[in-house]
Amino acid sequence: MQIRKPAWWGSHLHIIYTIVVFVALASLDNAALAILLAMSPSVEAALGISATAVGFIIGAQILVTALTAVAWGYAGDSRARKPLLLWGTLIWATAELLSATSTSFWALALFQVMAAIGLGSIASVGFSVIADFISPRRRGLAMSFWGISQGLGGVLGFLVASQLGASDPSAPFVIIGGLGFVFALLYLFTFDPPRGFREPELASLYGAGGSYAYRIDRSQLAALAKVRTNVWLVLQGISAQVAYGALVWSGRLYQEKVIAEGYSIETGVMVGGLFAVLFQVGGLLSIIGGMAGDAAQRRTLRGRALVSTIGIVGALPFFLVFFWVPLRGLDVTEGAGTLTLAGEVLVSLFTNPWVAVAFLSSLLALAFTSADSPNWFALITDVNLPEHRGTVFGVGNLANGGGRFAGTWGASAVATGLGRSMPPPYNWAASLTLSLAFFLPTGWCYWKASQTSPGDITAVRNTLTARGKE
Repeated sequence: MQIRKPAWWGSHLHIIYTIVVFVALASLDNAALAILLAMSPSVEAALGISATAVGFIIGAQILVTALTAVAWGYAGDSRARKPLLLWGTLIWATAELLSATSTSFWALALFQVMAAIGLGSIASVGFSVIADFISPRRRGLAMSFWGISQGLGGVLGFLVASQLGASDPSAPFVIIGGLGFVFALLYLFTFDPPRGFREPELASLYGAGGSYAYRIDRSQLAALAKVRTNVWLVLQGISAQVAYGALVWSGRLYQEKVIAEGYSIETGVMVGGLFAVLFQVGGLLSIIGGMAGDAAQRRTLRGRALVSTIGIVGALPFFLVFFWVPLRGLDVTEGAGTLTLAGEVLVSLFTNPWVAVAFLSSLLALAFTSADSPNWFALITDVNLPEHRGTVFGVGNLANGGGRFAGTWGASAVATGLGRSMPPPYNWAASLTLSLAFFLPTGWCYWKASQTSPGDITAVRNTLTARGKE
């Protein structure tokens, strides 16, 4: 028996509602991943574990998210996507609530890995759904908003965890897990778009009431590896995410900078967390990166990859300044609440030149690297057929997760090792500096992708044109 859907189902307003819910889920996905990182000193003290142990849990969560994203992505390309996303959301939200009860390293590790299994569904299945809402002409801009939503989610998680988790590490898990259940309920009423919904070559097919019936199967997997741009996009993720994985510790770097100025651990966690949130403002400029990719793509099919190449390499000098600038003369109230400290941090932007330099360098560094994310999303969509996108994204996310695991855990291990002869925050600054070397092969991979993407994009358009006439 088929359930009759209301007249407004699939309307313009319904699609807007669906996109809002998807963006919120993507935000919460990254908020969940940021919790443990933001309050790592408090968790270390509460459970009696080291920074390396916390880094291992964070890295393991990233890796498991990436591993499961491949399976989720393939399942989403071969069957109905909506139930998969619902179950994935329920899994990670439940695991976050259970994490609040952890009293040992192993319990926390178990629940965070469980959360990672569910988070993998948002990564790959969610991406394939969002891609079906976007036309190629504005793909970079739209994907920049998708990326920003994830960045803002990370900021939300970092803010909640650094402020509430400084004194009670269980509270952030409860808040983010509870929000996960709320949006799982809202997700029940979203519109599930047909594959290729916004592809120009399929417009006449859908306009005539037809459907796109193609689905992935195992026989097609080998062909995906023969798409040369896919190879370069996956390879760049390995090296890029080593650097990005290390960069998640920039909040810890600034927490240590505050503590080095003579403040307590609790105040250092809170103020460093506020600085980390403030320094994420540059990520909002990914809108410009996405627009630049769209504009460049209209001139040449190499455009998106070239914009990403420039962004990755251009960020390097600004990251170096951001890592090494000190916070001399920092003036905040020891033991104060979040509102008081937030006001003092904002004032320091205009009264303390060291803070101003740190902010400007982070703004420029993230402005350059933020061109990477939306154009990578857009390229994955451009060079793959609708029924292949979730799977390819899952494989790319797996490569990203492997690199991010190595970068996240490796940076904490290197910082811990350097700490024997180099006191904080210098050990963290040195560790993050070493990680920047991995951006160089990333730039080279994007350059190679700029040479292969025109042919791969043309092949996809030709195939969709033929299928649209069937």
